[in-house]
Amino acid sequence: MSSTDPGTLPSDLAELVDDFAAVGPKDRLQMLLELSRELPDLPDRYADAADSMEQVHECQSPLFLAVEVGGGPEDGPDARPVHLFFSAPPEAPTTRGFASIMYTGLDGQPASVVLDVPDDFYTDLGLAEAVSPLRLRGIAAMLARIKNQVRAATA
Repeated sequence: MSSTDPGTLPSDLAELVDDFAAVGPKDRLQMLLELSRELPDLPDRYADAADSMEQVHECQSPLFLAVEVGGGPEDGPDARPVHLFFSAPPEAPTTRGFASIMYTGLDGQPASVVLDVPDDFYTDLGLAEAVSPLRLRGIAAMLARIKNQVRAATA
């Protein structure tokens, strides 16, 4: 049973939440591992992640993220598309999987849509039965950092 209002999630993120909710804990972990392999490579401008991206220290494995908000002031802060970039080592599949959830669900969405995602949406993924609470803090921290960067870029 979902606690997040599906109307508050962008359709791609809502679809991921539904996909995770439809299977058992073991299959959720497998889905997370599959998503970890789908995280796109970084563009060259972010080749040196430690210098050009924000580290999410709450993640158990090194994870860096960058947020770009497209368009210009003439587009209005709410309509400007958000683009996400993540750096996480291949040997950290849980962290990469969380990053892939964020990328798949939020990349390209308008800033207002990203800011409206409930801070605890990830609870509806049902991963608490499959990964530790410490790992779940990582996905919560990713979303918080993304929102902070979007707010800063649209202020």
